Amino acid sequence: MKILAFDTSSKTMSVALLEEDHLLASMTLNIKKNHSVSLMPAIDFLLQSADLKPADLDRIVVAEGPGSYTGLRVAAATAKTLAYALAIDLVGVSSLQALALSSHSKGLVIPIMDARRRNVYAGFYENGKAVEADRHASFQDVLEHLQGRQELTFVGEVAAFREDIQQFFPQAQAAETLPSAYEIGKVGRLMPVSDVNAFVPNYLKRVEAEENWLKDHEETSDSYIKRV
Repeated sequence: MKILAFDTSSKTMSVALLEEDHLLASMTLNIKKNHSVSLMPAIDFLLQSADLKPADLDRIVVAEGPGSYTGLRVAAATAKTLAYALAIDLVGVSSLQALALSSHSKGLVIPIMDARRRNVYAGFYENGKAVEADRHASFQDVLEHLQGRQELTFVGEVAAFREDIQQFFPQAQAAETLPSAYEIGKVGRLMPVSDVNAFVPNYLKRVEAEENWLKDHEETSDSYIKRV
């Protein structure tokens, strides 16, 4: 099985080509770029480098969120278009799991992504598998939720939260890590296939425009986009 995997849910863009569990080629850019401009050229470059054509692919694995609203839209649109056009499988993997998989620490791994205003997207993983649902919360709430736990490792976008981690959990490890498309490709190879038409990103929170809109409008069961 030949797999194209990618993650554009944060500032980092990670793209990888796999054959089964074997890495054929990968690219990671950790600079502020427009993913809508960079993603397809990166995919084309990796395919050419591996002497593959799009028709050779069997599965698309994409980081489905949480993360940057724009980045997730780019990833979902690209993944759905490729999967539909090539008539191949589409699988979504948590963007937080993509961060957790980069750590081989024992105990509980807590991948975090900075959601601004002292809020984070946080996950709770052991051996690369979720033991609780990913969530959007204040970092203070995440720390209080972890009280009493041992062997904690925080990974991902930890730079802005190191002092808080040290204060609450002096023995915890904290490592700035990047998402790995190779890792989500390996996990996605064994996951159930998504419905291409129904696939949507997992934002975990309302976008800022929707939150502002709801300040002056009654919440209904209709989607924000439909209401607007």
